[in-house]
Amino acid sequence: MALAHRMVGKAARVWWFFTRSRTLGVRAMVLDSQGRVALVRHTFAAGWAFPGGGVKKGERFDEALARELHEEVAIADFAIERVLGVYHSRREYKDDHVVIFVVRLPAGTEAALAKADAMEIAEVGWFDLDALPEPLSPATGRRIAEYREGLTGTGIW
Repeated sequence: MALAHRMVGKAARVWWFFTRSRTLGVRAMVLDSQGRVALVRHTFAAGWAFPGGGVKKGERFDEALARELHEEVAIADFAIERVLGVYHSRREYKDDHVVIFVVRLPAGTEAALAKADAMEIAEVGWFDLDALPEPLSPATGRRIAEYREGLTGTGIW
């Protein structure tokens, strides 16, 4: 199944190369009551990253965030703490804008983290901010550094 996901991703990148599509995305820096961060390793990309994905046409950012958290890590109960930043990416030939939210889980719900979509998610886990897994996606590393410095980010993904 992971091979099929990668093939679809390659076909999408060819499409984006010719159409130069504009996309909108959301990701979540999910923190538990112990200050650990939830990260996923997708089947179609290298490195650990925040859970998240695309915003569908007609969907609000908060709705997309709730859908993606449910689809990727089986989280339904969370509170948005703040927007960490809004970033721009031209990787993969898209004109991609990504909104990163910092969200908190209620105490006692940490065990709810689960690999909800085995076709898309290879692994999930809770990690201490001082003991992050390798390889960590470069953009995720930059966002965690911004969070730790108390910054609100903008600019390049």
